[in-house]
Amino acid sequence: MKKIRSKKINFALFTSFLLLGLVIMAGCQRTTSKASSSASTQIEKTTQTSEAPKKSTTPTLFFHGYSGTVNSFKGMLQRLEENQVAKQSLQLTVRPDGTVQATGELNQQAENPMVQVLFTDNVNNEWNQTEWIKNCLAYLQTTYGVEKVNVVGHSMGGVSALRYLATYGQENSLPQVKKFVAIGAPFNDFVDDSTQTLSDELANGPAVTSSRYQDYQRMIDNVPTQTKILLIAGQLSQTDLSDGTVPLNSALAVFALLTQHGNQVEEHVVEGDNASHSMLHENQEVDKLVQKFLWEAKE
Repeated sequence: MKKIRSKKINFALFTSFLLLGLVIMAGCQRTTSKASSSASTQIEKTTQTSEAPKKSTTPTLFFHGYSGTVNSFKGMLQRLEENQVAKQSLQLTVRPDGTVQATGELNQQAENPMVQVLFTDNVNNEWNQTEWIKNCLAYLQTTYGVEKVNVVGHSMGGVSALRYLATYGQENSLPQVKKFVAIGAPFNDFVDDSTQTLSDELANGPAVTSSRYQDYQRMIDNVPTQTKILLIAGQLSQTDLSDGTVPLNSALAVFALLTQHGNQVEEHVVEGDNASHSMLHENQEVDKLVQKFLWEAKE
């Protein structure tokens, strides 16, 4: 009888341990299921927020700044191509007489073709550069039938590109500029008015204006309102409100003017050591801003 009782007790203990193990396993399965569900949700959210670049045949022209060279936008173009965002397919070189020479061929497939533009006289004024920009757009239209372009200009390249829009923006015989990105462009020359806050300038325009800015004011009606614009400025520190060359308030000076004219305008300030004037087109934050504005933003 004692042996039988012992077996019954052992069997009861075995059954209890078995049930406990099943409960623990079930709990682990529920925890794993929840973790998998959470990870799946996180992946889904990441996928939803990561928008792939939209591909089109619209070429984007890149204009260097004062004394710029082939190296000015070389790094950015390479990074955008390596990341499969866009593809460089053509280089245009403009002589002082306005003659345009092409190297390569414009890729007319939907790969966001990029065109690097070089001025052989790279220290010329913005009036002549305006004419050279016109010649580049006319060349693309005549040679490839291009009807729409995007434009990116660093420093003087941005100044001249806006002057082009304010001079020839209403010319129906030239390609339409869909989007324009200005990087560290001194739109109000090198006026640095420390008495005006940036928020006031963005709302009302600069309190002190240069002759360059006044030209934009007089010519603003020629700027197509359908052209979307991104202004990128550099700020080295909380005490140095500039990119080391162009004051912050100059790079953003035309924000109010263009907004009041009816353009859709975005502005962004890039901060830190890599926000210096000559490093802006090497700054990967700037790469992302350009990429998102040109090829990810909704039309």
